[in-house]
Amino acid sequence: YGLYEYLRNSIQQLELPQRKAALIVPAFETLHYRLTFPKSKAELLSMLDMGSLYTFRYHVWPKGHAPTDYAKWRTATVPYRVAWQPDFEPYVVVRRDCPKYDQRFVGFGWNKVSHIMELDAQEYELLVLPNAFMIHMPHAPSFDISKFRLSAGYRGCLQTLREEFHQDLSRRYGAAALKYLTAERSL
Repeated sequence: YGLYEYLRNSIQQLELPQRKAALIVPAFETLHYRLTFPKSKAELLSMLDMGSLYTFRYHVWPKGHAPTDYAKWRTATVPYRVAWQPDFEPYVVVRRDCPKYDQRFVGFGWNKVSHIMELDAQEYELLVLPNAFMIHMPHAPSFDISKFRLSAGYRGCLQTLREEFHQDLSRRYGAAALKYLTAERSL
């Protein structure tokens, strides 16, 4: 409730039109098909404490959203900066002129990860909004995630595309892009 207005106000207060920043909207999830949506951060925190909500994908893919620093978010009252980490794939609000999603990554795998990586390579600030949140509702697995899980060929193609993407980042951003390749190899 009120997310749209909060985002509009944050964009103005943080002077987003004049700076390279990605506003992170912390993501949560429920395992229930029915949910009374929290009307405030306080209600959301209560639901987290009661176990009816969880930080997004914490039990399946914690690396995807862990850099959001949910512990800090619980008590934050002002936006705070976080650093890029491997496999970070938050939901963000960015300027229209930001880098577009890489079209190589369609279906399942690496679309948001590659986008955040490119934003970081272009030195975008990653700012977590203290009073914004979204809740992912359960749904049937997509056809593409099923292909990813069942097909070694699909996973191999995705790995090839990831390597091409790393090479392209290195060409565009030089030595600054080496951290992405190093992070990938250490996983």
